[in-house]
Amino acid sequence: MTAHPEYLWRNGELVKWEDATIHLTDLAWGAVGAVFEGIRAYTTADGQGLNVFRLPEHMQRLRDSSRLVRLPLSYSVDDLIGFTIELLRANNVHEDTYIFPLVHIGGDHAQRNDPRSLVAAMYMRHNPSVTHLCTGLAHHARVSSWTRISDNVMPPRIKNISNYRNGQLANYEAKLDGYDSAILLGPQGKVSEAPGACLMMVRHGKLITPDTTSGILDSITRNAVITLATDLGIEVVERTVDRTELYLADEVFLCGTAAEITSITQIDHFAIGSGEMGPVTSQLESLLLSIFRGENADYAHWLTPVY
Repeated sequence: MTAHPEYLWRNGELVKWEDATIHLTDLAWGAVGAVFEGIRAYTTADGQGLNVFRLPEHMQRLRDSSRLVRLPLSYSVDDLIGFTIELLRANNVHEDTYIFPLVHIGGDHAQRNDPRSLVAAMYMRHNPSVTHLCTGLAHHARVSSWTRISDNVMPPRIKNISNYRNGQLANYEAKLDGYDSAILLGPQGKVSEAPGACLMMVRHGKLITPDTTSGILDSITRNAVITLATDLGIEVVERTVDRTELYLADEVFLCGTAAEITSITQIDHFAIGSGEMGPVTSQLESLLLSIFRGENADYAHWLTPVY
């Protein structure tokens, strides 16, 4: 097995991996305003097919992100979907895969300092990423000393590369202190999200999650989980959440493209509920995996087949 795929996609065409180069000086400031997506494709249950989860929604968010950082992305959602499928087929991908399209500032150095002259460049790559759903994965988390960025600092609702330094610092702190994950509070001291994942908790039979004005990413997986919970008859409440509510929750979990659904069984050394993955988390995890594998016809519209 090779260490990388044969092709990646760049600026409208497939490019051999070893030919996908830029000059060293195009880094740094050219990447500060970059936006990206994290997208996953999953092998079907029979092992014969491959489906991309909510591909149109991800590509629409990529366009929204580009617009908000003033990068003029000329490709339509349909164009971007086509490029994704083309790349996966070219590399003959048949395994669970993480797809990473990135839009960054192109052009020369003078153009990068004038929003009226910005030029967008784009590439897309992918790598194997086996699902951890239904493996029993659970994390211990801490509330970070770092504060989540606010909407008047940088736009937290989009996937801007610069935003992720905020979460990276929180994750470094958590791991150095012996935890698996961090939870960030916003400037008002309310729960926001984890680095790269949204947070949900279960209390008294309700699924509660910080609302979209709490400095969270406008998450596609979060939206899917809310839809699934509602379809299961679980009441979903979107509101501000206090830190101490987490300690009294019956269940807490993270959700996102990379996180999928990840149970949090301890926060700041408080056991959450029984200290094990709870029944609502487990039910949502199993349902989501069945959708990813193409086994649930009710949500087939969330899947884009590659072959």
